[in-house]
Amino acid sequence: RYPSVAVTGMTGVGKTRLADRLARRVSDAGTVDVGSAVMERRTRSSARGRGFRFRVVPGDNAATRLAALDEVFYEEPVDGIVHVVSYGHATPRRAGGTSGAAPSRTRDEQLAAELEDWTITAHRIAAMAVRRAKPMWVVIAVTKADLYPNDIDAAVDYYSPGSGSPFAAKLDELRSLAGGATISIDVLPVSAENSKELDSLLATLEARMAQLSGHV
Repeated sequence: RYPSVAVTGMTGVGKTRLADRLARRVSDAGTVDVGSAVMERRTRSSARGRGFRFRVVPGDNAATRLAALDEVFYEEPVDGIVHVVSYGHATPRRAGGTSGAAPSRTRDEQLAAELEDWTITAHRIAAMAVRRAKPMWVVIAVTKADLYPNDIDAAVDYYSPGSGSPFAAKLDELRSLAGGATISIDVLPVSAENSKELDSLLATLEARMAQLSGHV
């Protein structure tokens, strides 16, 4: 009734804010410019006694992040993954425990960093998939859709299997690494901001997660 979901992605893409929206929790304003150094946990409950247990993996490429990845993929394997990307619009973040200005990157550099981050995560997903009998599901959540309202379709296409993009090639590599294991991959645009249109994107993500988890 409460499947566990790993929320992964590089720092600054909006993992915590998205997890807060999914869990119906108000985000802490203090997380705006500082990346979390520890794994955060959220729980979403419904009136029907169903929900999700979210584990937000820190985005900083540090020992705590690697330990969190090991936990969600090896020690206590999750039931599904929401991997958050932002089409090169990640917010510059300072690493937890540091001071000074957050480092800035061009959009191309952000996309390259996303690809590197996904490569690390995908290897762990593949290793988990080959060890379990039941199918696995992954949702690529293309967040910050409010920042590129006229390019949402192009953003989704960039992250979709078969599109020919560098990210699509990495998805093909994931299926190859997983061998005969069944991995379901969805790509959905979303935003943690509030508006009627953006809320509908979030509702679509929630509905798909409910389907994948057998809640409906």
